[in-house]
Amino acid sequence: MARHPHSTQSNHLFVYITASGREEAEAISKTIIGERLAACTNIIENMSALFWWEGGVQSEQEVVIIAKTRADAFEQLAARVRELHSYDCPCIVGMPIVMGSPDYLAWIDEEVRPDKAR
Repeated sequence: MARHPHSTQSNHLFVYITASGREEAEAISKTIIGERLAACTNIIENMSALFWWEGGVQSEQEVVIIAKTRADAFEQLAARVRELHSYDCPCIVGMPIVMGSPDYLAWIDEEVRPDKAR
């Protein structure tokens, strides 16, 4: 089977993370980028979250972080986010990037280097 020229075979991920607010999202983002666990993040404010927690439906305003990384860095990134996060059970979900611009994916590969933290 021919490989699609933009296929990554799940070597790259979007990591969806929720945070309590902009300040926490920026702190997490700066740390995971600085430690070379992610190439970059997007921070999306004003998300309404409804969820079951401690016996009832809860509603909160949250901020979304979308981190771009490599699949082999996910466990280290997730562990670091858990250390920094204010939630007992933070949302940290990796979603494979199944297609993308080769130049952009190569940039992610170049920037995600957990062994060379800045």
